[in-house]
Amino acid sequence: MKSADVIRAWKDPGYRESLGEEEASRIPANPAGIVELTDEQLRQASGLSGIIVTTFKTCTDFTVRRFHCCN
Repeated sequence: MKSADVIRAWKDPGYRESLGEEEASRIPANPAGIVELTDEQLRQASGLSGIIVTTFKTCTDFTVRRFHCCN
């Protein structure tokens, strides 16, 4: 398998799924490591895991924690 095909398989999930079983087995592990993260892993990485998120216009993290405005 050409190196361009390997890189494409790493980057393009559609291409990777279109490969046959034999071709897919020849693709080496991606050197970047895990490509997909769960929502919880993304929250932890962003630093937003302890922040309350709301869509109410006048509600902020401060007002939720102190005045219980929009729970």
